[in-house]
Amino acid sequence: MNTEQLVELVHARARRRFQRGLKRKPMGLIKKLRKAKKEALPNEKPACVKTHLRNMIIVPEMIGSVIGIYNGKTFNQIEVKAEMIGHYLGEFSITYKPVRHGRPGIGASNSSKFVPLK
Repeated sequence: MNTEQLVELVHARARRRFQRGLKRKPMGLIKKLRKAKKEALPNEKPACVKTHLRNMIIVPEMIGSVIGIYNGKTFNQIEVKAEMIGHYLGEFSITYKPVRHGRPGIGASNSSKFVPLK
């Protein structure tokens, strides 16, 4: 898939970003992914490439790569699939722990911690 076909698939914000050119850091990530793919054995997953670039748009060249995306605390590993093209890396690494409503937390009284057996 060439650049013109990719530009037709993605949203306006991504089109503008590609039109203005890839900067040094995103190009560095793509080079690291190429290197990891080249060094991987045939029929094996490439080595994980860690990154803080949550605003990087996934391009077809990244398909099959394993990327560790930083969420502010840890690196969440994802394997890039074809359906992910045009999305941002940050969409696949959640930065917060979802709220679990209805559970007793810190400072809850003993009566609210009670869970009946039946």
